[in-house]
Amino acid sequence: MFDADDLDEIRRGKDEWEAETLDPTLERFGERKEEFTTDTDGQTVERLYTPNDVADTDYEEDLGYPGEDPYTRGVYPTMYRGRLWTMRQYAGFGTAEETNERYHYLIDNGQTGLSVAFDLPTQMGYTSDAAMSAGEVGKSGVAIDSLADMETLFDGIPLDEVSTSMTINAPASVLLAMYIAVGDRQGVSREQLRGTIQNDLLKEYIARNTYIFPPEPSMRIITDIFEFCAEEVPKFNTISISGYHVREAGATAAQELAFTLGNGIEYVEAALDAGLDVDEFAPQLSFFFNAHNDILEEVSKFRAARRMWSTIMEERFGAENPKSKQLKFHTQTAGSTLAAQQIENNVVRVAYQALAAVLGGTQSLHTNGKDEALALPTEESVRTALRTQQILAHESGVADTIDPLAGSYYVEALTDDLEEEAFDLLDTIDEKGGMRSAIESQWVQRQIQDVAYDRQQEIESGERTIVGVNEFEVDEEPEMDIQEVTEEDERRQIDRLNEVREERDDGEVEETLTALREAAEGNDNLMPYIVDAVKAYATVGEICNVLRDVFGEYRPGTAI
Repeated sequence: MFDADDLDEIRRGKDEWEAETLDPTLERFGERKEEFTTDTDGQTVERLYTPNDVADTDYEEDLGYPGEDPYTRGVYPTMYRGRLWTMRQYAGFGTAEETNERYHYLIDNGQTGLSVAFDLPTQMGYTSDAAMSAGEVGKSGVAIDSLADMETLFDGIPLDEVSTSMTINAPASVLLAMYIAVGDRQGVSREQLRGTIQNDLLKEYIARNTYIFPPEPSMRIITDIFEFCAEEVPKFNTISISGYHVREAGATAAQELAFTLGNGIEYVEAALDAGLDVDEFAPQLSFFFNAHNDILEEVSKFRAARRMWSTIMEERFGAENPKSKQLKFHTQTAGSTLAAQQIENNVVRVAYQALAAVLGGTQSLHTNGKDEALALPTEESVRTALRTQQILAHESGVADTIDPLAGSYYVEALTDDLEEEAFDLLDTIDEKGGMRSAIESQWVQRQIQDVAYDRQQEIESGERTIVGVNEFEVDEEPEMDIQEVTEEDERRQIDRLNEVREERDDGEVEETLTALREAAEGNDNLMPYIVDAVKAYATVGEICNVLRDVFGEYRPGTAI
């Protein structure tokens, strides 16, 4: 693009421009502060970027074309010109009946994919009447106790016409089995089922803590899902390797990249150790990233992620199938940035974060409701969040060309910087024995905690401005409607659970659970046994308790 003489001339021109611009005798010029940095990484942002900042960029090797290695510019050749991203609104609360009504509402308002939020008892493998579940049923998502709830959840929703994402980890195998069973009941071929399960246990040990089993059996279950789905449910993404929660815990953009891809490496290695072929299961891997406030940093992060994963899969694992090297990802706007103060400001935050995700080439997107800093979102706030995506898609023009920020000196330089920093972190992780060892030693957690502490100190000191929180505040906040889940919802869910227990064939339940126990004690793939158990209406708790008995439970502070 530019030869050496051109670059020298541009360099000299920039030096002259800066000297003139920053001349202290010219009072009309100046800058707001001495140093500008990216939002979370703290990387220095230069006042001006030129071709010299990307002089080492090779178009074919570093960027290429959409749908072609290294996928920097997108995983599909036509991207949004061919098909818009899937618009998902993360939804789930109370009972399956209530959530089913919300799903129909969202579909009627133009949502193109479903995304299921499960309550804490379901996430931890407990039934709604378990002692550990008291007060939590239906609060953080929908309560699913048995296949009967799953059937209700998707009542009137043909599974061959929707793509469904399920944010579930430790009991992912059970909820996937229920989804498959609902499809079987509807007469939908398993080959037609589309969606994603999160199924990412390593990030649970890092950030969220909704784990059940120790790592070894957890990795076995995950690889069993890989194998089963490659044969039975080939269009279903078997894992959503999640940087979202890592970022929510306080990580920088580069840390989100490194720790997410580091977990991905660990899962691939576990599958290979289990005897699976990389090009058989890798196309069904997917990722889940956070969209934070710094638009250009986030766009650069997404572009770097695709290029990094392509390099990792080819150079580290010898993947030959192009789909094995394509990093496909879902994005959710940053919940940690939502503020309870001046809640309408959250609409703006979400819109900018959604813009970053789309400019960065996401495959699907969830936009948070403005009231999620306080409670579950109301129908009105969910509609506004969905409309945010629709306006982006149909009115903004950003979906009309592919990778529109490519070639920006700043974006390309920042993409390179984030990639370099993330690979440096991955090198450190390798030196520590891989992600499991780095997590076990608490090294990963400490990296995140240090950054989170520093950022909070910046907010409290006023060095970092949060509009409406520590700057531009108001004295009074208007009242607003809050979505609530009541004790009556919990009672109704438990009553429904008891009805299922009375109506099912207990002998069949016991038979399927015994078969599952024997499989867990041996080496068989667990998924067919779990599918049989859910079809007999065994509960999430009963299935997970069988696996608890065989595998034990993970306790913090023990080796992973």
